[in-house]
Amino acid sequence: MILHQLVDYDSLRLIWWALIGLLLASYAITDGFDLGVGMLLPFAGRDDVERRVIINSIGPVWEGNQVWLILGGGAIFAAWPQLYAVAFSGFYLAMLAILAGLILRPVAFKFRSKRDEPRWRARWDWVLFFSGFVPALIFGVALGNALQGVPFRLSSDMRIFYDGSFLGLLNPFGLLCGLVSVAMLVMHGSAWLQLKAQGPVAQRARRYGSVAALLTIVLYALAGVLLWSYVGGYRITSAIDMGGPSNPLLKTVEAHDAGAWFANYAAHAWTLAAPVAGFAGALGALLGLQLRREIFTLLSSALSVAGIVLSVGASMFPFLLPSSIDPRASLTVWDSSSSHLTLFIMLVVTVIFVPVIVAYTSWVYHVLWGKVDEQAIRSESGHAY
Repeated sequence: MILHQLVDYDSLRLIWWALIGLLLASYAITDGFDLGVGMLLPFAGRDDVERRVIINSIGPVWEGNQVWLILGGGAIFAAWPQLYAVAFSGFYLAMLAILAGLILRPVAFKFRSKRDEPRWRARWDWVLFFSGFVPALIFGVALGNALQGVPFRLSSDMRIFYDGSFLGLLNPFGLLCGLVSVAMLVMHGSAWLQLKAQGPVAQRARRYGSVAALLTIVLYALAGVLLWSYVGGYRITSAIDMGGPSNPLLKTVEAHDAGAWFANYAAHAWTLAAPVAGFAGALGALLGLQLRREIFTLLSSALSVAGIVLSVGASMFPFLLPSSIDPRASLTVWDSSSSHLTLFIMLVVTVIFVPVIVAYTSWVYHVLWGKVDEQAIRSESGHAY
């Protein structure tokens, strides 16, 4: 028996669908508070020392947190090559905007402290703000557009044709999802700052975080109402071959009226755990910020982030990326994956190396646990930024 046949092809596809969701949720939870802290920087810190406290709260961990983005992108490339090709070609300018933000962040960290001039440092502080705001907004906009369907089509030889534009992505529902993402990550960043900072910085973080948590609940609910009332979904109308070839054009798909994306919740009640976690976590973070329960707040905001991100996948399953102009070309879990052997090899590698990454990351957080000392910042000792 060939080793990779120990796991069925359809099971491997389902496993990798779940793993991609977990990797993206892990990135949103870890690097999400880095982006949120960046957005809070010009507002939660009123002078240079306070802003250095904020920067040093994420200084030791922000680089390591981006590992999950690399893992997620690499896994999509290897496990779902058609999804990778469509997303990175169709969302090309959006991806460049995200990449620009992620590139500017380390530059701002390094260059901010090169000069003591207040204007110099203030400019880099705003660069850090935008390097948090732009990726947070665009990631949400991308998910909002995925829910609506993306204007792409496939030729008979699997060539991709994208008929949309960057401005087309900035539609009302896409922007609403972008605002959900921004509010969610500001809430998460506030929870982290409450844990790592003291005094006025922590107080302001609680104030801004409370507003962000409330906005997360309201905007997420509004997005759900619009998804139910106005945004159409898609359904496969032909027989599904879960272990069949990776050719999206072998099926038939129909666009359905608004509310179609809620069918999975009715058919599989356990999927309701994702949106419930989104709401419950945000409410818990709001209460934790008010009660100054630091660990509870961070865990609650992480739960909300994971729930909101995973609710998109739960709603769309088995679709990965529907096509708004040729529904038949829509990419699903069952017809756009890599080969059986590739998925199996990747699973083995993941089982070996992801626990190593988790263990190392956990050790780093353990070693660097504790609050950032403002007095140490003033005395220029023990901090990198």
